[in-house]
Amino acid sequence: MRPPLDSPDSADNADSTVSVPGRLLVAPQVPAASHQENPVGRDFRDALGSFATGVTVLTALAPDGQPVGVTISSFNSVSLQPPLILWSLACESPRLEAFRQARHYAVNVLAVDQVVVSDRFASREDNRFGGVRTVPGMAGVPLIEGCTAWFECSSEAHYPGGDHLIFLGRVQRFARGEAGEPLIFHGGRYRILGGESGCQ
Repeated sequence: MRPPLDSPDSADNADSTVSVPGRLLVAPQVPAASHQENPVGRDFRDALGSFATGVTVLTALAPDGQPVGVTISSFNSVSLQPPLILWSLACESPRLEAFRQARHYAVNVLAVDQVVVSDRFASREDNRFGGVRTVPGMAGVPLIEGCTAWFECSSEAHYPGGDHLIFLGRVQRFARGEAGEPLIFHGGRYRILGGESGCQ
């Protein structure tokens, strides 16, 4: 099982110490360009993993018209009026520029039976859409079938956020699917509401 691509490998450079119940940890001082595994950085990542999230696949069309997609767990709502959402993508992602240039993209909220879809879009495979059923959405952006919900967005803005780029999207259309249970990611594992899915 691969974790969602936006899971942080290291913290930012903020100098912060927090006193909380449990083990006291200092946020790691690792240069943004460093790829060395850092023990405190791993603790920070594991602590972030204590926050359960849904699993989504962001889809768009690259400038050449080819579909692009990435597995993301950083999706969040921002505003109801206007309807805004945000998500982030690692600056090292080979698909960053395609999403940065995209005027439209879609958030596909995965259902509990779509672990294979999550893994496919978190992999390094070039043909991520092979075998994945989609339908064209707004501006031709592919929507993945079988999801619990879809949010079709226009690109509102993007902002630097350490080793990630933060995207702000304005929701133009949305829909809920027939699938009832969402796919959950927590503690480095896929889970379902009320228990584990048994997926490794």
